[in-house]
Amino acid sequence: MEQKEVKNLSFEQAMQELEAIVEKMEDGTLSLEESVQAYARGTELAKFCRGKLNAAEATIRKLESDGSLTPYLDDKEIPF
Repeated sequence: MEQKEVKNLSFEQAMQELEAIVEKMEDGTLSLEESVQAYARGTELAKFCRGKLNAAEATIRKLESDGSLTPYLDDKEIPF
């Protein structure tokens, strides 16, 4: 199955895929090559999710500091 580029996923889609990867790796049925590929994809997904969470946290901090809800980072500005 063709994987979407991480940047084209929603946070929820990325988390769901990451959870599925973890389950596959934990069940011990992947070959070494599949495990390495799964690890690489999982790392990419985790980095993406961390960036989304950091952006959301920054938006909340801005809201708390000045009372206005404005995006701290545009998706295009997130470096991944």
